[in-house]
Amino acid sequence: MKNDYQFVDGTRLSSVIEALIFASEEPISGQKIKSIIVENEEQIEISEDTVSDFVDKLNTRYDENGLSFRIERIAKGYTFVTQKKFHYWLSIFQHENAYRKLSQSAIESLAIVAYKQPITKPEVDQIRGVDSGYILRQLMEKALIEVSGRSDSPGKPLLYTTTSHFLRHFGINSVEELPKPREIEEILKDDDMAEHRQLLLEQSMIMEEEEDGSIEIKEDPEEGNETEDNYEDEENENDSKNEEE
Repeated sequence: MKNDYQFVDGTRLSSVIEALIFASEEPISGQKIKSIIVENEEQIEISEDTVSDFVDKLNTRYDENGLSFRIERIAKGYTFVTQKKFHYWLSIFQHENAYRKLSQSAIESLAIVAYKQPITKPEVDQIRGVDSGYILRQLMEKALIEVSGRSDSPGKPLLYTTTSHFLRHFGINSVEELPKPREIEEILKDDDMAEHRQLLLEQSMIMEEEEDGSIEIKEDPEEGNETEDNYEDEENENDSKNEEE
């Protein structure tokens, strides 16, 4: 079909195809688009090739108007994606967004994992002085750390390491490129490193404690996080019950 079919309500076939792709949470197949349209409009008969042709026309329109997105065929279906030339700007936004939402406790725990990996939860707990289970789960949900195996120590606890997502956001190729303790002071003076300052500052404090041969057991700095507080309260109640037993 060469012409853009117009429905009774004035909408165009191309716009209906565009709307179906836009509204679908997952890539939607040409067959699914075809069946939705044909089953609900008696006056039209289209094929999957027709859908493909209109997708091409939509992409041509997007390109001609300099739009930042297009429709791509992914996983045997159609979905909207941002054009590659805008990925740099998106990475900046995602970088800022990911770390703006990290709490003080999360930043501290992420720094510990980054510099001590592979590391177990009990080891993170020992350094921080508080239970870090909730925080580690948060970092896993943000794809900043992952489980890489199990330790040979008693109980075979899980080992945590940073992810490729962590490397991308910090703009490095490997954890070996993370600044050494002696470099942190100079990096903190660089205005372009504002987003990293808090993490590096926390790690600097940790390194200083380790060089002194002692780790300070401190209260969890996270305040106002109701979910985490509830989690820790439950842990404390369980500890109390165990002591009573």
